[in-house]
Amino acid sequence: MAKGSHGSRQAAWEFFGAELKRRREDAAFTQVELGARVFVSGGYIGQFEQAIRKPQLDVAQRIDEVLQTGGFFERTWRKLIDDKRYADYFAAVVELERLATKICEFAPSVIPGLLQTAAYASAVTIAANPFVADEYVKERVSARLERSHILKDATRPEYWTILHENVLRVPVGGPAAMAEQLEHIAGLAHERKVLVAVVPRTAGACASMAAMLQLMEFDDAPPTLYTETSFSGDLLDDPAVVKRAQRAYDLLRGAALSPEVSLALIESAAEDYRRCTSST
Repeated sequence: MAKGSHGSRQAAWEFFGAELKRRREDAAFTQVELGARVFVSGGYIGQFEQAIRKPQLDVAQRIDEVLQTGGFFERTWRKLIDDKRYADYFAAVVELERLATKICEFAPSVIPGLLQTAAYASAVTIAANPFVADEYVKERVSARLERSHILKDATRPEYWTILHENVLRVPVGGPAAMAEQLEHIAGLAHERKVLVAVVPRTAGACASMAAMLQLMEFDDAPPTLYTETSFSGDLLDDPAVVKRAQRAYDLLRGAALSPEVSLALIESAAEDYRRCTSST
C-alpha cells in the first residue's frame, strides 16, 4: 500500500474512533461500561477511540447494538477493512501485525507469508488458483510482500518462526525459487531480524500439526491468536484459547532444533536446491 493510502486509511480509523467516543458519551457510558456490554475491556474501547487498535467485526456489531447506531460502525468497519487483496478473514490480521511488538509463528506446510519471496508467493497463489489472470497473481504477491515491510522497520516486532522440516523439502516453484526462498530466510536470520527454528521430521508427531498458528503480542493489549486452514482463518483473543496456543508453541520450541542448527539445515537445503538448478 502506498504511504498516502495508508495515511488516509489511518485518518479514517481516527474518524471511527472519534465517532465511537462521541456516541459513547452521548449515551452516557464510560469506556469500562461500554466495554462490559460488548465483552471487551474498557482499555480496548480507549484504544479503539484513539485508533491504536481496530475492533473485530463482531465487536463493531455489538457496539452498534448497544449504542443503537443503526449499523454505522459495522458499515464503517467493512469499508475500512475491505482490502480485496486479502481474504475477508485475514484483513484484520494484517492490521494487527503492524501493531504487534512480538509475533510467533508455526508453519507446518508453507513458508509464512511474512517471509515469502515473490517467486514462492507466486507459486503458492497459482497452485491454489490455476485459472486466474496474471493481474490477480501480481496483486496477491504484492500484498504479501507489502506485509513483510514490518520486518524492515526500525520499530519492527520481535519475530520468531518455527518451520516444520517438510516446509524446506517441498520444492514450491521449483529448485531455483526454493533456493532463493531459503537463502532469503537465512539472510534475515543472519541480520537478526528473525529467529528461526526447524522441527525435524525425526521428531515425529508435534503440536499443532494440522494448522499454522500465529501469536501476536502488543504493548497495551492482550495477546491474540490467528490460526488458519486452507479455506478459512480465525482471529481469537479469548484468554483461555490464547493460553492453549502459547502452550502448543512452547511444545514446538521444545521439539525444534536450536536456532544455530536450524539455520545450518536451512542453508544446506538451499545449497541442495542450487545444485539442482546448476545440474539442469
